[in-house]
Amino acid sequence: MSVSAKQSGFSLIEVMVALVVLSVGMIGMAALHGQSLRASSSAIFRTQAINLTSDMADRIRANRMGQAAYGSAAANTNCTTADCTPAQMAAEDLYLWQQRVQQELPSGQGTVQYNGGTVPPTFTITVQWDESATGTMKHVMAIQVPNS
Repeated sequence: MSVSAKQSGFSLIEVMVALVVLSVGMIGMAALHGQSLRASSSAIFRTQAINLTSDMADRIRANRMGQAAYGSAAANTNCTTADCTPAQMAAEDLYLWQQRVQQELPSGQGTVQYNGGTVPPTFTITVQWDESATGTMKHVMAIQVPNS
């Protein structure tokens, strides 16, 4: 064999460089995938919080006679629509709603504040939960509902 013969194929150094470049790309893709999963989880929690606050707003609008009671404590009154007062229905609505908030969001808490000093009365509905990546999150909705 002569010294001037051409070699064909890849050298070991070329193969190692190609593996390093490919590995860096794969690590970047894995990190991006993990970040997209966290963002997706956060979006789901935010959507649930919006739906839960809207649910409570609808409950308040449906029970206009019991408006002030929505700012009071929640209670499991076990009443049905036919046999309970508007205040009992409001307490039951709060109780059931807070149970849903706790079930659907991690460390979920739901509160309603009533301000009868405004015309029409104002309700501030707050849903709070914990996210592992960003900490405590909160969604707040303020609505005004006429008495009649």
